[in-house]
Amino acid sequence: MTGGGLFALPRGRAELAPGAVHLPGRLSVEQQRDLVDACRSWARGPVPLRHPALPGGGVMSVRTLCLGWHWQPYRYSRTADDVNGARVAPLPGWLAEWGRAAVAEAYGDDGGYAPDAALVNFYDADARMGMHRDGEERCDAPVVSLSLGYSCVFRFGNTEHRGKPYTDVELASGDLLVFGGPSRFAYHGVTKVHSGTGDPATGMRGGRLNITLRETGLTDRPPESEPTGHP
Repeated sequence: MTGGGLFALPRGRAELAPGAVHLPGRLSVEQQRDLVDACRSWARGPVPLRHPALPGGGVMSVRTLCLGWHWQPYRYSRTADDVNGARVAPLPGWLAEWGRAAVAEAYGDDGGYAPDAALVNFYDADARMGMHRDGEERCDAPVVSLSLGYSCVFRFGNTEHRGKPYTDVELASGDLLVFGGPSRFAYHGVTKVHSGTGDPATGMRGGRLNITLRETGLTDRPPESEPTGHP
């Protein structure tokens, strides 16, 4: 399959590193508005947005909710045991299809991509995301990132450590980012959010929404048997 039927015509494609592809402006205003509306619905529950607590006692500045599988540092479960114990909402089929289309556009083929989890992160103007890698999955399928609202400075690093070399790129509302292959476990983060950017026609009333789609490689099993992952 290809992504041409879902996304806007290609503009300014860039490869940040081998396997890491930035696809700017792929989501139309209508698609962004639909996704913003969906995020508002998901935020009403069964598991609401929350600031995830880190094992060392810190609290993340972003607010997060999950679909399909619930993520908490640094593990997945079907229920939000660190919030209210509720089972998370399922990952919608249409959102998984957007993920497949993004992978197909980035690599020329979707490779059988089958995301089963999404993290929805909300950034206010002061929120940041430290350098980290997505390592709790038992699968090396690509991660697909969708950006809405305020633009940000996204830092894409290397697979060995949090320091240089890295590349800073602006992610704007409607942009897609796909990273897999040799860049699947690269460190990455958000160093700055640009307040006041974005198109009000998308329905955003401030802040940045980022949705990342993942293929976990997990099956339903008791939470204690799931991985602790990588800090």
